[in-house]
Amino acid sequence: MSDPQIVISSGEPAGIGPDIVIRALQHPISGRLAVTGDPDLIRERSARLGIELEISPVDDSLSIDSHEPGRMQVIPVALPAPVTVGKPNPDNSRYVIDCIDQATDLCRAGCFQGMVTAPVHKGVINDGGIRFSGHTEWIAERTRCAQPVMMLASDSLRVCLATTHLPLREVPENITRDGIEAVVEVMHSGISTLYGIPAPVIGVCGLNPHAGEGGHLGTEETAIIEPALNHLRSKGLDLVGPLPADTIFTRSVASALDGVLAMYHDQGLPVIKHSGFGTVVNVTLGLPIIRTSVDHGTALDLAGTGAASETSLLSAINLALQFAGQTQATGR
Repeated sequence: MSDPQIVISSGEPAGIGPDIVIRALQHPISGRLAVTGDPDLIRERSARLGIELEISPVDDSLSIDSHEPGRMQVIPVALPAPVTVGKPNPDNSRYVIDCIDQATDLCRAGCFQGMVTAPVHKGVINDGGIRFSGHTEWIAERTRCAQPVMMLASDSLRVCLATTHLPLREVPENITRDGIEAVVEVMHSGISTLYGIPAPVIGVCGLNPHAGEGGHLGTEETAIIEPALNHLRSKGLDLVGPLPADTIFTRSVASALDGVLAMYHDQGLPVIKHSGFGTVVNVTLGLPIIRTSVDHGTALDLAGTGAASETSLLSAINLALQFAGQTQATGR
């Protein structure tokens, strides 16, 4: 069985995306790796960082060699506008999207077994005239996935989100029984398949402080979340909650769980990022393809300085390769 073949989108060209891709590929990695991006940008950035890098353009045959440290196999995507380090240009928004779309489409076509995404700048993409709320939603739409689930994973904790990139005031109206059930089922299936846990135990946060305090601090728990969990339990899922978000992440509780479902972005992600920032991996569950990413943003102030760490990207690449290898082995 050959090494899995993974494609990496290089992210916002003015941010640290190119930097961390260049740095990550200096490491030994057991897989076949290609990068979507502009070869001239990669060449200029590696020179700026003082890193020797062999760039090998990938032709239409998509023949990818096993990775060698210090070599990058690039699927060329041309930049339409000049890049100034640390200063994103909305004129390059289409380039950023093209890098993502090309990686996505190559995975859908079976040319690659998974994709890894470097960070992008949502605001600049929108300033460029493209409505973009995040990789999760964009890739889900392109792959016709009805229910993507955003998960951040470390060695000791997996956190999924019932809602993703929404203003806080819009969260309560987007917590619905059907939505909770759909997310938990995708979460259960994804953890079971990707991590080989046949019957994962999933903890679920309440929306309100103290999980609503029996209805005194909000009714979403009793009216929406509890009925959804009870219905899923009747189908055989092992669920705990809804539990207060301020205690579900304590070591004694979280250690007994295979995953935690938070109701919104900043309820769950600060906890896992605090516990393992730099090694946490963003995984999109529910897609017909494997997709992982970093746990951080574009860090414009660090771009081109050599100070950006590649550890999260390395973790994302290795986890994508692990998932892809399991898929090859099992045929799923």
